[in-house]
Amino acid sequence: MKARIAVLGGDGIGPEVVAEAVRVIERVAELHGHQFALEHLAFGGVDIDQFGDGLPPATLEGCLAADGVLLGAIGGPKWGPKAPVRPEAALLRLRAALGVYANLRPVKVIPALRESSPIKAEVIDGVDMLFVRELTGGIYFGRKWREADRAVDECAYTVPEIERITRVAGQLARQRRGRITQVDKSNVLETSRLWREVSQRVIDAEFPDVSIEHMFVDAAAMHLVRRPRDFDVILTENLFGDVLTDEAAMLAGSLGVLPSAALGDGRRGLYEPIHGSAPDIAGRGIANPCGTILSAALLLRHSLGLEAEALRIESAVNAALEAGARTADLTSDAAAVLNTRGMGNAILAKLV
Repeated sequence: MKARIAVLGGDGIGPEVVAEAVRVIERVAELHGHQFALEHLAFGGVDIDQFGDGLPPATLEGCLAADGVLLGAIGGPKWGPKAPVRPEAALLRLRAALGVYANLRPVKVIPALRESSPIKAEVIDGVDMLFVRELTGGIYFGRKWREADRAVDECAYTVPEIERITRVAGQLARQRRGRITQVDKSNVLETSRLWREVSQRVIDAEFPDVSIEHMFVDAAAMHLVRRPRDFDVILTENLFGDVLTDEAAMLAGSLGVLPSAALGDGRRGLYEPIHGSAPDIAGRGIANPCGTILSAALLLRHSLGLEAEALRIESAVNAALEAGARTADLTSDAAAVLNTRGMGNAILAKLV
């Protein structure tokens, strides 16, 4: 198979973890006889410094021409809230340009990492959930303005936006255990009331084999650590999904092991680990590349249709962790810690 993959290292630890994912992609291509053209493009704060724009035309053009986009991370204190141009704005623009509105964030507890989680093993054993987060609407994309003594962030959703993301959740629930938990704050927010009404209607009409329940976001936050095994597919809006998935990452032991995919109506998607740029450890070679490598597996699965290759990567990551491979975020045993390249090597060794 021939495919084009845009590679965006980004900021902080992004280039370090992406380098390991690229090594894995290249090895999979060798093993399966694929020809992947990987185009490395600047993106984020590094582009702001060089071009004054976190998403210059050449980078956007390369992403639009690719079959899939792999991203490390963006942002850092250099481009903080008071900076005139911020990397996060570039990411929102890229998502909009790619038309990716459905963010998939799987959270599955790897048995080898049970002890890395702050939650008791008997609570997290068997956890396997999938967040379906709406990605291009809501408060992040609403109008914003400041006045002398107040600030406003507008949150708005349309019926078509909710319908399309609900259909994604319904299709995925059919492939899993057939249960959706739609999370909102409908006792307070009008947008949440619309979410509840529209999602119920779509599931009833188009997915009669799928069940849907509705839950307030504060209750969902509590039950994620109280009874996480009860969740299958969690459907929610942009802001709530952003917060809840970071909380759920602690079930798996670390933000460093969780991937994500951003998909639209076509096959091209944007794939990135859920962690940030971690500027405090950038350049030290100690970041965990597992989430980025698993994001590469999602790219092969969803954008290229290579299920066997995706499973091969996921099995290699699990096997390396089962064999005791650990980065600093996964163990307190300093003698057992691998650096970023070492973890990449451990995963490559299991890619057989």
